[in-house]
Amino acid sequence: MGFRFIKGATVGLMVALMGQSAAADGWTPSGPIDVMIAFRAGGGADTLGRALAEDLSASRGWEFIPQNLPGRGGSTMASELLTKPADGLTIGVTVEPSIAYVPQVAQKPPYSVDDFTYLSTLAGSQTGLIAKADRGWESLADVIAAAKAGEQISVGAMAPNLADGTYVIAKNNGIELTSVMVQGGRAGLNGVVAGDLDIAWAAGIQAKGVETGTLVSLASAESFPLAFSPDAPLLSEFGVPFTFGTRFLVIAPANLPEDAHAALAAAIADILNDPDSKTSQFAQRAFGGTLSIQGEELAASVRAATEEAKALIEATSE
Repeated sequence: MGFRFIKGATVGLMVALMGQSAAADGWTPSGPIDVMIAFRAGGGADTLGRALAEDLSASRGWEFIPQNLPGRGGSTMASELLTKPADGLTIGVTVEPSIAYVPQVAQKPPYSVDDFTYLSTLAGSQTGLIAKADRGWESLADVIAAAKAGEQISVGAMAPNLADGTYVIAKNNGIELTSVMVQGGRAGLNGVVAGDLDIAWAAGIQAKGVETGTLVSLASAESFPLAFSPDAPLLSEFGVPFTFGTRFLVIAPANLPEDAHAALAAAIADILNDPDSKTSQFAQRAFGGTLSIQGEELAASVRAATEEAKALIEATSE
């Protein structure tokens, strides 16, 4: 799946929004809107979610109240969201694997892809593998060569699907890699800088380090080159048939009324299309720009991500 980035602001899905405009004009919330953020304070989802809440409050005059509900790869928030009425007064900010991947590996899946209303994306990611520059590795090819020469390589992963990605890289290249689960992309980056990890997955937080020369991008885990490391090879060059980039999503309980859905989606699109909004400015710095996908296109895309997640899990069990 490719992501569509526009520097600064993202062009909204105007056809879909025009079709919803009549419904959007007729709905206002009956009280404050809770914005439940699926991850801990300080990360990309938290920063985007809080910026969005502030921007929406300022632009619409509605009250948006952000709160963090971290845990279990995002499923804590998603499970709690399903207990809320579908009235537009509770929305969630999460990442796509929380919906597409996490339920596939749970003994008792707490929810499925069809249990939510998909309001909008906010941004994509710039996911890749990083190393400290002074290791001397220039790409994943150098890491593979070091592993084949007998070097023990540790790989920081902040999510189970990325640990699966580490497994697939190792298996498909005839090497051994040791996955180390870390609490967020910042922890993986810090582990690399401190020398506690050899390499790590990162989803945009590495941009500053790469630009200053402290870190090097070994590979892009997206379906496209990284904005700050356009020469980094794609994982497909190393026999990996999966991509590991994510998208930040705004979701609500299933069966959200059409007027509430349209009003909230239109409000979010306005923020994403405003280059001066805090949401857009952060997305530009961290992820190369905002990403606006809404309506049935977004729902279909999340279903497709679910099928890809199933294929990844199957690949790790072969």
